[in-house]
Amino acid sequence: MSQDQTQIEETEHHLDLRNLRLDDYNDVKALMDEVYVNVGGAWPYSNYKAQVTTFPDGQICIEDKGKVVAFAISVIVDYDQFGDKHSYDEITGDAYLTTHDPNGDVLYGVEVIVSPEYRGLRLGRRLYEARKELCRNLNLKSIMAGGRIPNYKNYAEDISPYEYIEQVKSKDIYDPILTFQLSNGFEVKQVMSAYLPEDEASKGYATLLQWHNIYYEPGTPSLIASRKSNARIGCIQWQMRYFNNVDELLQQVEYFVDALSDYSCDVALFPEFFNAPLMGLSPSDSSIDAIWHLATYTDEILTSISHLAVSYNITIIAGSMPVVEEEELFNVCYICNRDGTIESQYKLHPTPHEKEDWIMKGGNRLKVFDTDFGKIGVLICYDVEFPELARVLSDQEMQILFVPFWTDTKNGYLRVRRCAQARAIENECYVAIAGSVGNLPKVDNVDIQYGQTAVFSPSDFAFPHDAIVSETTPNTEMTLIVDLDLDKLTKLQNEGSVRNYLDRRRDLYRVEWLGEK
Repeated sequence: MSQDQTQIEETEHHLDLRNLRLDDYNDVKALMDEVYVNVGGAWPYSNYKAQVTTFPDGQICIEDKGKVVAFAISVIVDYDQFGDKHSYDEITGDAYLTTHDPNGDVLYGVEVIVSPEYRGLRLGRRLYEARKELCRNLNLKSIMAGGRIPNYKNYAEDISPYEYIEQVKSKDIYDPILTFQLSNGFEVKQVMSAYLPEDEASKGYATLLQWHNIYYEPGTPSLIASRKSNARIGCIQWQMRYFNNVDELLQQVEYFVDALSDYSCDVALFPEFFNAPLMGLSPSDSSIDAIWHLATYTDEILTSISHLAVSYNITIIAGSMPVVEEEELFNVCYICNRDGTIESQYKLHPTPHEKEDWIMKGGNRLKVFDTDFGKIGVLICYDVEFPELARVLSDQEMQILFVPFWTDTKNGYLRVRRCAQARAIENECYVAIAGSVGNLPKVDNVDIQYGQTAVFSPSDFAFPHDAIVSETTPNTEMTLIVDLDLDKLTKLQNEGSVRNYLDRRRDLYRVEWLGEK
């Protein structure tokens, strides 16, 4: 792994959410033939071409390294023309989407298919979230769909479809389709008979499902790829504890990732050196041997966290971990994106302790990362105490600065906190800091920590009166979840009480980056 790489090329997955194209048909056909082997297989190309050309923005897929592994087909309809008593062929125009009405009021779900090989990665949930985003952006009233109930075949002799649905709702019965749809916010409006007569597993029955768009109002539609105006940030205040092995550490990591994903967070921020407890597994009592031993676990941890980012559909800023490159030690933060890509930011300024006791070197690159929830920067702990770095990132339109930190005493923590607050004000951005707490008496130089995780904002009328969006209880393991309005930053630059960005005297001074790009 080279410091010159800002993105690791070989990862298990590289997922991309996009709209379907005509040349994706072979992948779509292969998926349908595999999943619907007992229900007629794939549509002919004529159907697929009509879908993509009639309503291209409604046809969404997820590709992995160039291959479509999941897709969703939708159509906009004037629902009053069909009502609740309709069949699949009627409302989809025999899957040709001849019923598509750009001025309609409902987004109707025609199909969702995920490759069986990818069903552990929650791609169906990701497609459903993309549909909801499309529905909101197009200002449609709701999403409607007819849902199969394939496990009903096992209960049809004993209970009615109505009783079956109620037992699925109460989780007494599991249905692979209905259970999933209920968990994604859909309600069963009624039971439809003869919806898909050829569906023997469901005995021809289907559920009429509805998801309400509570934000519906007339407006100018925008499409699925539009830039988000809000970001939900999850920060972990991490308890240092002894772990017997890497698996125990990763189990704790997954616990927090799972929790933040359940709250639909866009990103999870871990602290600097969150994996430091593994230093206790070093065969040597020497501090320098322990940190270099810790670096041997980095690749394994990184691979697992990247998989969690994809599986839980959440970008993970993996605090920081030690990395040895060409016999030199670096402190590196990895950004594991939910599309499977991995990017990195090296700590530029090792502390005197890190340089003297661990022989740690500083990196030489700084960049803004363009994520699906905004433009972000990362400064590891001590780096945030150098205002020039945040100014360089601000000039690249950074919206959120993430600061994973690790401090042992309160005065060390306050240096990070006060500087982070200053960076938020002077650069008109949000700053999130996350640190660790607790003690590790048997690990040299990790015996005490002090930390309080927080999210800071600029200081003006549109933001909290003390410029603190939220903060945790000090020295207690917990999470912090906040919603950030990114549009407020743009308004602040132009209409704020003071305008640090616009009023800067560029004729007198500037900050210039001299290192590598």
